Amino acid sequence: MKKTNVFKVITLLLISFLFTSCEVIEGIFKAGMGFGIFIVIAILVLIVFAISKMTKK
Repeated sequence: MKKTNVFKVITLLLISFLFTSCEVIEGIFKAGMGFGIFIVIAILVLIVFAISKMTKK
C-alpha cells in the first residue's frame, strides 16, 4: 500500500472510534429540530400578521 492510503485508513479508523454514530446522528437531529421549530414559529408569525392585516380593513 502507498503511504497516503495507510494514512487514510488510520485516520478513518481513529474517526470511527472517536465519534460514535449515535453522537453524529444526535447532532444532526438536534440541528434539524432547532431549524424545524424556527420554521414553524416563522409560519405562525406570518399567519398572525396576515390575519391582523385582513381584520384591520
